[in-house]
Amino acid sequence: MAIEVRIPTILRTYTGGAKAVDAEGATLDELISNLESLHPGLKDRLIEQGKLRRFVNVYLNDEDVRFLGGLGTSVSDGDTVTVLPAVAGG
Repeated sequence: MAIEVRIPTILRTYTGGAKAVDAEGATLDELISNLESLHPGLKDRLIEQGKLRRFVNVYLNDEDVRFLGGLGTSVSDGDTVTVLPAVAGG
């Protein structure tokens, strides 16, 4: 099962510069674990204490996973997961 994961510029050092990578898993948590096995160090930038980091937004097919079930959100072949760092300004 291939799921496209879109990687923000700040995290592309972990993916060899790739803007998008494929990963597998039945849930977002499994997908991130698979990403970690393919691109070591990435998981620590996304998850802290078993939850998505506060300033990292993750979208499944353009819907915020925090409203879909967090790390337990089901993912399917053909889905697109987008990782976006939160932007603050003032």
